[in-house]
Amino acid sequence: MTTMPDSTTTERAAKLLREGKLVAFATETVYGLGCNALDAKAVARVFEVKGRPSFDPLIVHVCSIERARTVATFNPLAEQLAAKFWPGPLTLVLPKKPIVPDIVTAGLDSAGVRLPAHPLAQALIEKAGVPVAAPSANPFGFVSPTRAEHVREQLGSKVEMILDGGPCEVGVESTVLSLLGKAPVILRHGGVTQEELEQVTGRLTSETSAQGAARSPGQQLSHYAPGKPLKIFARDGELPKERNRAGLLAFSKSREGFVACEVLSASGDMREAAANLFAALRRLGSSDIDIIYAEAVSEHGLGRAMMDRLTRAASKSV
Repeated sequence: MTTMPDSTTTERAAKLLREGKLVAFATETVYGLGCNALDAKAVARVFEVKGRPSFDPLIVHVCSIERARTVATFNPLAEQLAAKFWPGPLTLVLPKKPIVPDIVTAGLDSAGVRLPAHPLAQALIEKAGVPVAAPSANPFGFVSPTRAEHVREQLGSKVEMILDGGPCEVGVESTVLSLLGKAPVILRHGGVTQEELEQVTGRLTSETSAQGAARSPGQQLSHYAPGKPLKIFARDGELPKERNRAGLLAFSKSREGFVACEVLSASGDMREAAANLFAALRRLGSSDIDIIYAEAVSEHGLGRAMMDRLTRAASKSV
């Protein structure tokens, strides 16, 4: 069931969450598959519906910094980062409070916490009155949904309600920043750039691939599969010669000879390109081609997050 949200509909969705049901909803990053983060049985159903491995922790979404402090222990740097970047596409990994079930955090003593910027997500979480655990609303390992119809196509009746908040503005998942050690570490590049974070934290290091159990979602080497093999080529490099069964994911301009082509931003705007990335991958993956060739982008700003997703998509066996 896909519903355009008004106050009454959002209240009904919030009631479903309190009852242990699943609600897919828009955030500014991607659509999330939400459940009551304090209800271990509801969380277990999220893992079941997604086919998600139990070692992959979920992010806890809240509607205010005050609510965030009820699920995780904040230090001064966390307070500073939350004040600057929340609401927004930044997840902070902090020591968890006992109220959060271990299934949410894959048994870790830390939790990823985020205050989303989308007004629909904020309204839903506030009306629910509970923190909401919400991975992306798609089967595990595949392209994240940035429109309600993507959720409906892949999860359908497995979700009690889909709240349609329109296309996601950011289009890639949140940046995940761990504040557990002596120095902060980026666990996943996303909607807040490394350069923006470093204005607050100083120079950052990254640990974006899991060694053993993941400390953050999206750390698996093989992820974001579009349904067809994907290869990355340099923008100034030689184009593949065999194009009659190939699709092209281009940054700013089309190329001749490909069966299908998706241009992420005709004006070369990185934010527009990031917002269009997953939907473009999804369209190419469902088209009548044998392989996708993806043009590399500059690994600066949001380009880091885009290349992270493309590299993981290219590593997926199909």
